Amino acid sequence: MASAVIDATTAGLGWDCHVHVFDDSVAPLEGHYRPAAASLANLEQEAARHGVHHLVLVQPSVYGDDNRVLLKALAGEPGRHRGVIVADPAVDESQLAQWHDLGVRGIRFNLVSPVGLRVDPFAAAARWAPRLIARGWHIQWYARPDDLPAVLQASRQTSVPFVLDHLGGMAADLADDHPAWQTLRELAERPVWVKLSGWYRLKDDPPYARIGSRLQTFRSWFGERLVWGSDWPHTSFAAGTAPPYASMLAPLAGSGLSAIDRENILRRSPPALYR
Repeated sequence: MASAVIDATTAGLGWDCHVHVFDDSVAPLEGHYRPAAASLANLEQEAARHGVHHLVLVQPSVYGDDNRVLLKALAGEPGRHRGVIVADPAVDESQLAQWHDLGVRGIRFNLVSPVGLRVDPFAAAARWAPRLIARGWHIQWYARPDDLPAVLQASRQTSVPFVLDHLGGMAADLADDHPAWQTLRELAERPVWVKLSGWYRLKDDPPYARIGSRLQTFRSWFGERLVWGSDWPHTSFAAGTAPPYASMLAPLAGSGLSAIDRENILRRSPPALYR
């Protein structure tokens, strides 16, 4: 019987590929939630207790395309961590070069919480594509199952790697015969990665066993193109009620994935994606 918690020394933890930082001196977009401050220093301290030393900071929807908080966090130690930002494809090359040096490796489109979205995401993705290919960056999609056909169509039009947040939105209550599964299978034949993250966003409860039971399918389809993220600081919860950091690893431990699979997800695969 797999342990509910993966020991850092045996699993070879190294990368948390989906976290956010917040600064309460920066105003959120109108009509959005107001997050509590969550600093990179606090996150590093918490993650290190679990053997995680590399982080991927993802631009949250609450700040739209104002990436100041994320970029400031990366600038504290340029190149140590990685970042995924929200930006207009009209940005100039010198700005892209600066972001790359800080650790940015991707552009995010949020189809679930599109407050402040000022561009058509699929048109913007097409405009971004040549520049992202040149730099080895990717496009990250926060999408629902019903969005996946459009994401698949966009993938067919470019060789840019795509990354699906939070298991592509494949919730615990999604029927096994839902057409999104076939779309996901087709996405797996493209240069598409999946983040094993956001369990509590997928209509499951701790220890997220229903979602965990499906990870074998993701492993079968996507192979080594899987990475893990804690989704820290868990903005879906009220202050003081967020789940423990270690609990976000529970589905990996209880999924039946092999030790080698978990090693790939947590340490070996992320450097291939985030370069």
